[in-house]
This record gives sequence, C-alpha cells and structure tokens, in this order.
Amino acid sequence: MRKASSQVRAWAMYDWANSAYVLTTVTAVLPAYFATAVVPEAGAVLLGVRLAAPTLWGLMVGSAALLIFLLAPVLGAAADFTGSKRAFLASFCLAGSACAFLLGFSGPGDVWRTASLFMLAQVGFAGANVFYDAFLPVVSPPGKTDWVSGLGFAWGYIGGGLHFLASLLLIQFAGALGLDQGQAARIALATAALWWAGFAMPALIMLREDKPVYELPREYRGLPRPLAVLRVGLSLAAGTLRTLASRTERRGAGLFLLAFLLYNDGIQTVIAMATMYGKDELNLPMSALMLTLLLIQAVAFGGALLFSRLAERITTRRALLLSLLMWSSVVCYAYFIDSSLEYFILGALVGLVLGGSQALSRSLFAVMIPKEQSARYFGYFSVVNKLSAIGGPFLFAAIRHMTGSSRDAILGVLVLFVVGMALLWRVRQPEQESVQA
Repeated sequence: MRKASSQVRAWAMYDWANSAYVLTTVTAVLPAYFATAVVPEAGAVLLGVRLAAPTLWGLMVGSAALLIFLLAPVLGAAADFTGSKRAFLASFCLAGSACAFLLGFSGPGDVWRTASLFMLAQVGFAGANVFYDAFLPVVSPPGKTDWVSGLGFAWGYIGGGLHFLASLLLIQFAGALGLDQGQAARIALATAALWWAGFAMPALIMLREDKPVYELPREYRGLPRPLAVLRVGLSLAAGTLRTLASRTERRGAGLFLLAFLLYNDGIQTVIAMATMYGKDELNLPMSALMLTLLLIQAVAFGGALLFSRLAERITTRRALLLSLLMWSSVVCYAYFIDSSLEYFILGALVGLVLGGSQALSRSLFAVMIPKEQSARYFGYFSVVNKLSAIGGPFLFAAIRHMTGSSRDAILGVLVLFVVGMALLWRVRQPEQESVQA
C-alpha cells in the first residue's frame, strides 16, 4: 500500500466529501422527494404551462448544466491567471453546500424555492469540481497521476456509499425513530450537505499552488479588477479552445475530449437508465435496486484502484481502452439478463469498470495538458462531461419508443462505446507518462 502525501490525502478527501451530495441528494433522495412531496400532484405552473415533476426535474438539471457550460472555461482560465484555484474551489464548494443544506428545509409546495436551491447547489458542485480536478497534476508525484486519480475516486465511492447507506437506514426505519418519511428525507438531504462541507475542509485548508506573477493587459487596466480578470479569463478560455481544436497543437487533448464525449455518454446513459431498466424489464422491487446501487459503489472502490495499478503496467490509454471494452461487454450482458441475481452481477461488473474508466479518463487528460494551465483545460473537461450526458439518453429513449423494448435500447448504446474507443485508439499519450515508475 503506497503512502500518500498530506497534499494527496487532502485532495482525495474532497472526493469523499462531495460524493455524499452526488449519491444521496442528486441520485437517490431529492428526485423522489421532489416528485412525491414537494410538487403538487397536479404539477406546477411555469410561464402559464402546467408541468409534472419529472419535467420540472429535467428543466432544473438542464438549466444548471447550461450555467456550467458558460462559466467553467472562463472561471478556470481566470483561476490559472491569478493562481486562485483553491479560492475558487472554496467559494463554489461552500456556496454549493450551503444551498444543498437549505434543501433540507423544503416542504410541500416549495417548488420554486427547491428548484432554485438545487440549481445553485449543482452550479456550486460542478464549479468546484473544475478546480478540484485542476489540482490533480499539481498534487500528483511524477509518474503517479493514475494512482492519485484512482485514489480520489476510490475514496469518493466509499464516502458517498457510507452516507447513502446511513440515509437509506434512516428512511427505512423512520417510524421507529419517531419520524415520517418526509422528515427522514429532509435530514438525509441536510446531512449530505454537511458531509460535503465538513470533509472538504482538509482540501480547502491544505492544498497549495504556485502563485504566478501576473500583470493585467494594458487594455484592461482601466476596468475594476474583478471585471478585468473576468475579461482576461474569457480571452484565455477562447485561446484554449482554439488550441484544443488545432491539428498541430494539443491535438491529443482535443481528440481525447471528442472520444470522451462519446464513450462517457455511453457510461452516463447506462448509469442513468440502470434503475429504470431493472424496473421496466425485470420488475425488481425498489429495495433490490437500491442494494444494487450500494453494490456498485463498493465494487467501484476496488475498480478505481485496480485499473490505476494496471495503467502503470500497460499505460493509461491501454488500460482505459480495456475498461471501455469491458463496458461494451457489460452492455451486451445487460441485453440478456432476466433475474435479480443477474442484475446484481451486472451491478458488480458496472462498479468494476466504472471506477477504472472515470479515474483513468481524468488522469490521462491531466498528463496531456500544461500543468500551469490545468484549470482552464479542466473547465472544458467539465463542459464535455456535462454534454456527454445528453445524447445517450435521447438515443435510449428513441430506440425504446420505436421498439418498445428497453433491452433493444440499452444495446443501442453500444455504438457510443465503439466509436469512442476508435477515437481513443488514435490519441497520443505523452512519453513521460506512458510507462510510469
């Protein structure tokens, strides 16, 4: 077992912190609580149109993603320019966790209050992740980027899983504790936010970065400093985008992002549709679906570490390609399952490759970009990560509508993995990280 430095431990602890919000609030508790307790049965009216809870939820998620699309690259570039990645990380983390905490006080009828708080929490979460990811090349020892990235994801799966398990037990035994289901759900939401903010403190206090000596361009010196820095960030972000699109400069990073857009779309679709697939095709009870979600978290812990070690032996790109080949096999296996046991096996396989593919994607991108410009590049990584959750679900929905079968729909996602792997095959991995010590 390798000994992690204090910087690496502090960095990895942030993944432990924010994963409780992702799993408990975003994935499990808030969608159900919003639909069953907050939104009236008849729906809510927006601009004269009455909308059901699932439609409102989709609009909330999409609106938050749009804000991140607009903000992430510019703020990342501004953070690089001023050497303020930790300050930006702290600002987005604390603002996001505060909004997430207030979600625990939302009750029946608080539709727009809940929607606003959730969107702000999402912006805080995703914005903080830009700067968190940007610290990966800063804290990683030479040749150990895969291991550090895998460690972060591994800790995240355990931290998120522990809080989710506690939340499930709280909701399941709410009556014995003198609570109703709504009160238990609100406590779960509030404690997820406290978990996020509390366990983030080591990162917010201990992470260090080099402070660049920067000078504002002459044309911006007459502006208020925050506005001037924002203008510089916009200019630098535009330059980074041109670089990523260039055939000669950073072609590897640009091509990687295109591959990531496709294969991560497949990954996100499988994760997003897994619960519905189990319900629609196998008619599994909610308890079985939630247990499978916990199983995925537990196995993903080992998967992240296993694939990180494998990357040191066969290179990051090859290990990532292997994980995507396994993802393709998982999709094919999902087409044939017809029992709860097979669904549990599917969950274990998903957990194994989920941890590896996520950790290696982040670490491969980290070694392909300039260390001193990591925040602006990870701003675009965040944008692509969000964009990659759009096409796959639409593809799934279209095939499901045309064929009437979720099995056919999940098999259709295979094309995203195949094309993504074909593009990733052409990506050049930097020589200094190709075989890690």
